[in-house]
Amino acid sequence: MADLAKLPVTVITGFLGSGKTTLISNLIRNPGGKRLAVVVNEFGDVGVDGDILKSCAIPDCPAENIMELANGCICCTVADDFIPTIEALMALEPRPEHILIETSGLALPKPLLKAFDWPDIRSKITVDGVIALADAEAVAAGRFAPDVAAVDAQRLADDSIDHETPLSEVFGDQISCADIILLTKPDLAGPEGVAKARAVIEAESPRAIPVVEVAEGEVDPRVILGLEAAAEDDMDARPSHHDGHDEHEHDDFDSVVVDIPEVTDPADLVARIEDLARSQNVLRVKGYAAVTGKPMRLLVQAVGARVRHQYDRPWGADEPRAGRLVVIGEHDDISLDAIRAVLSPAREAAE
Repeated sequence: MADLAKLPVTVITGFLGSGKTTLISNLIRNPGGKRLAVVVNEFGDVGVDGDILKSCAIPDCPAENIMELANGCICCTVADDFIPTIEALMALEPRPEHILIETSGLALPKPLLKAFDWPDIRSKITVDGVIALADAEAVAAGRFAPDVAAVDAQRLADDSIDHETPLSEVFGDQISCADIILLTKPDLAGPEGVAKARAVIEAESPRAIPVVEVAEGEVDPRVILGLEAAAEDDMDARPSHHDGHDEHEHDDFDSVVVDIPEVTDPADLVARIEDLARSQNVLRVKGYAAVTGKPMRLLVQAVGARVRHQYDRPWGADEPRAGRLVVIGEHDDISLDAIRAVLSPAREAAE
């Protein structure tokens, strides 16, 4: 009976741009009768995801139920950030009935689960389930989870290759830790791509787990909430590339924040972001921009060269009309000067 009294927490993980924020936005609007709270663990110091979610707030999940943990992995800042945040949510009136945690796209979920073993919270909360989102098109293209035999053959053919890429390790750890996989953007992958993605996920997963196709983040909350997995007590069934390591590192990736002046043409900004993916090997761009003559803020999100943009809300009366973008890539590919030169060439020329 003690377990039934614990507050359930769902960890939502997934690679960069897989659709985690879209999924949570839809859960906020359609919570299945539950009072929700949300914790967003950003990579970078611009609260883009938090802003998006707060714009979706409704009475059963008001803005004060949505909290951000920026500039730090949850599992690395347990005492300083995670526990106080959970305690603050549990102290709300009315108390949330279910907490959603959106991890950074670079997060390793298994070390995060270990945070739930912290004495101050173990008796109060339980991990209801780990939901991993996988971009069907990207997985089908073989970018993240290569076939083990193919990787071994490649290692034999090239002496310089002695380990998987950081991206495939992150992807593999997220799949291995999950209770359900949500295969997102199936329309972009097509039937053949979806079939390929399913095969990759099946090969990567250490056990049989459901794989559900989800478009635009729309899924019945009964499918992913109320799993009662108690994942914190089921660690051995969730193998990781980093098992046996005392700590995990985030040094493979880096992020920079770029302030950009007002733009006159959104299409030009999109073209520059696409250029970043090709010329600088940038993995992810997210943020917002001000467009000349437009009263609304332009929200920008990109995965590689695939860029989405939309006007999300009016600029505040006292808010400076200026843009900020978080740019994420592998550590060796991140050059602030080069990124600034692409995103804001006019300013660079002036400097």
